[in-house]
Amino acid sequence: MTELVYVFIAIFVAYVIYGVVSDKKSTTTPSPVNPAKSEKSVVAAKPARPRSASKTKKVADVKTVAAVASPPEPATTPQDAGKRGLKDPKTGEVTTVYSNYRFTKRWIKEALVAEKLLEKIYKNDELTADIEANIKSAVIKLEAIDKYRA
Repeated sequence: MTELVYVFIAIFVAYVIYGVVSDKKSTTTPSPVNPAKSEKSVVAAKPARPRSASKTKKVADVKTVAAVASPPEPATTPQDAGKRGLKDPKTGEVTTVYSNYRFTKRWIKEALVAEKLLEKIYKNDELTADIEANIKSAVIKLEAIDKYRA
């Protein structure tokens, strides 16, 4: 029985290697085509760009709508305009990504509790829409404290 498994594994590995080699050959070696056909492929490639540009435009529109719908940011001084994040006062580590509580670093969660902005450190299964709204407002307040400002 184990010999059959080894045979199937060997066949699968050979199939994968064959697929990789044949893909590599087809992309590296130019096929003998007329120049007219190559011009058609270039022309066909050009319409693909506007499609991707329209997707980026849609993404940009969604981002602007999200920016308009988001709550106002706390006021910052001109020197802090380029910097945004939280700094751990103990280690000096600066964290710029903390929008999702589930993936927020532990020291930020502990700082929220230490500053009495939250009651406790919540587990992932305890999070509800109301608690997440409280957490977001607490993080905004934590950003305003000079001790944690990056």
